[in-house]
Amino acid sequence: MDYLPIFLDLRGRNGLIVGGGDTAARKASLMLSAGAWVTAISPEPLAAAFGELAGTDRLIHRQETFRPEHLDGMDVVFAASDDTALDQAVHDAARARHLPVNVVDKPEMCGFIMPSIIDRSPVMVAVSSGGEAPVLSRLLRARLETLIPAAYGRLAGLAGRFKKAVRAKFGSTEQRRKFWERAFLSPIAEMVFSGREQEAEHSLQAMLDAEADAPGTGEVYLVGAGPGNPDLLTFRALRLMQQADVVVYDRLVSPPILDMCRRDADRLYVGKERDNHAVPQDEINMVLVRLAKEGKRVLRLKGGDPFIFGRGGEEIETLREHGVPFQVVPAVTAAAGVASYAGIPLTHRDHAQALILVTGHLKDGTMDLDWDMLCRPRQTIVIYMGLKGLVTLCDEMKKHGLPGSTPAAIVQQGTTLNQKTVTGTLDTLPALAAQAELKPPTLIIVGSVVSLHAKLNWFHPEPAADDHWHTPLDKPASLSM
Repeated sequence: MDYLPIFLDLRGRNGLIVGGGDTAARKASLMLSAGAWVTAISPEPLAAAFGELAGTDRLIHRQETFRPEHLDGMDVVFAASDDTALDQAVHDAARARHLPVNVVDKPEMCGFIMPSIIDRSPVMVAVSSGGEAPVLSRLLRARLETLIPAAYGRLAGLAGRFKKAVRAKFGSTEQRRKFWERAFLSPIAEMVFSGREQEAEHSLQAMLDAEADAPGTGEVYLVGAGPGNPDLLTFRALRLMQQADVVVYDRLVSPPILDMCRRDADRLYVGKERDNHAVPQDEINMVLVRLAKEGKRVLRLKGGDPFIFGRGGEEIETLREHGVPFQVVPAVTAAAGVASYAGIPLTHRDHAQALILVTGHLKDGTMDLDWDMLCRPRQTIVIYMGLKGLVTLCDEMKKHGLPGSTPAAIVQQGTTLNQKTVTGTLDTLPALAAQAELKPPTLIIVGSVVSLHAKLNWFHPEPAADDHWHTPLDKPASLSM
């Protein structure tokens, strides 16, 4: 994060704008809108744009050349003179006094930057590119404008009128948060949006009167995080990720996806690596039960789809046995997502009419698979978690009838910017994978469809400089993008 996003309370405070042109007028208008007293310093008469602000007594024009003393008593400073030397002088004088200063269109001289603003007061949304792409920020703001109705301000106002009553009703921050989430997701919000504010107020009061102080039973959200790319999450997954109190996650959940969970939610790492189970599955099951019994909303976030080699079925069996409410959110499983990003269609009428998904865990140096079923012609085989047993896998397939020339691929961290695809045959793939120094998570694809990769490969990521995906941290690092 290059900048700390903050909102300044300028009501009754003093702001200085150095410059008298149209740009200076826009900055003065923003400060006035925020309730500040504004002093404009310019040796020349102010531009006509300032005329629109003439109706307020909170704007003072001092028609003189800027001096450092003009900063005395100021709380925020803007330099918009179009004179580089003057702007530099304003910047230096402000920084010497430890005042926040913004030099318009010169991010390298800014102690703070101005975002694009969506004003739904008291709700405010700010979008910034850190000065790198202001046009992109404006485009994002325009898109957000269409998604955030003006009535959100009235909804926030309604909540403000009930703030004291809700605080008196509920003793803990967690109880208050849950009440407001239920209220905002109820028909009350739509009542406000459609202009039925009195009805909304009555409904909110009725909801508050009906609430009990004791914490209710929690719930578990079994959510698939997909193959790694945040763009592949479902809307429902995102909604539940934002309202969970606790996030229980494993090693296959990429940091960018974990970062999309609620910021203040507790995080519990239970990740399992090959031959190294951080927390046994039975213990994970009971952790989910315990947290839910404490009244918490628990997000069990699993890489891929929770019901495809994710042991989600075992987890909800335990939840059901203990009477814990749960819901399941499916996801794009690795087979579909990774193959698509590798340009390998899993079925194709000229190559394969069947698809088989298997797990490639080694046990005592062998794989307990139905080799005769796997090695039938005109089908695609996708192997999860098979990197360690890749040599065994290829050897067994050849022993059971597949030619050594059968196309095969292995994809590392598919769908992400760290995706690496290695293609070959059953004869050559183990050596190629070793040469490429691949690391989990990987997916192996065997079958004629792999031959289409060279023609259909469309995703060409630039590998990130640092890959922290595999580091099990209490506070995960960010995956470089």
